[in-house]
Amino acid sequence: MNNGYEINPRQEAFKEGIAALTGLPTSIVSDVLGRTIGAVGIAPVNKSPISVCGNAVTVSVRSGDNLMIHKALQILKPGDVLVVDGGGDISRALFGEIMMTIAKSKGAVGCVFDAAIRDMEAFEKHHFPCWARGVNMRGPYKDGPGSINTAVSIGGMLVNPGDVILGDCDGIIALHPSLVMEAARLGKEKEATERKTIQSIIDGKYDDSWVDASLKQKGVL
Repeated sequence: MNNGYEINPRQEAFKEGIAALTGLPTSIVSDVLGRTIGAVGIAPVNKSPISVCGNAVTVSVRSGDNLMIHKALQILKPGDVLVVDGGGDISRALFGEIMMTIAKSKGAVGCVFDAAIRDMEAFEKHHFPCWARGVNMRGPYKDGPGSINTAVSIGGMLVNPGDVILGDCDGIIALHPSLVMEAARLGKEKEATERKTIQSIIDGKYDDSWVDASLKQKGVL
């Protein structure tokens, strides 16, 4: 680290894990991991349905400043998700159409900001998934400091460089590579169970006796 600046190498993607998690809903993966993971207050910018699963390249910046995000764009590779901790500040946008175009040209598959972005229609137009805390047309400073590929906090969720980022219309979760394959296995099992439950509702065969059983156990009924 030098005067508040830190630049670390990009972590290689866990391609097998990304492939295993791709397509699973964030809600299901969060459920099977104890409902303890997931960013809070970070919403999708895109209006159409979105889904992404990729490798986290993390950036931490001073509120309202995007100098180090520009530096991080230089190291992006195909399959990366740019994850930026802007301290939750939404007084200035840290990212817009020009930077999004650079990220997309590098092969990045999405971006996440605990901060504000702008040019939100461009993300929809170019089908580039983005999650952010807010939107603001005011531009950023470019003075620094900041860090690249260090641990960051996004909506109260810890994200380390090289984590697998899974995102959809419900939000964003980050998984350490050591958790990914088990999360994918459990997630696929739960997804199959939920499909059966929904079909039973459609068929008029849904068994909700568990509700009264639970209330009886609590002494309510």
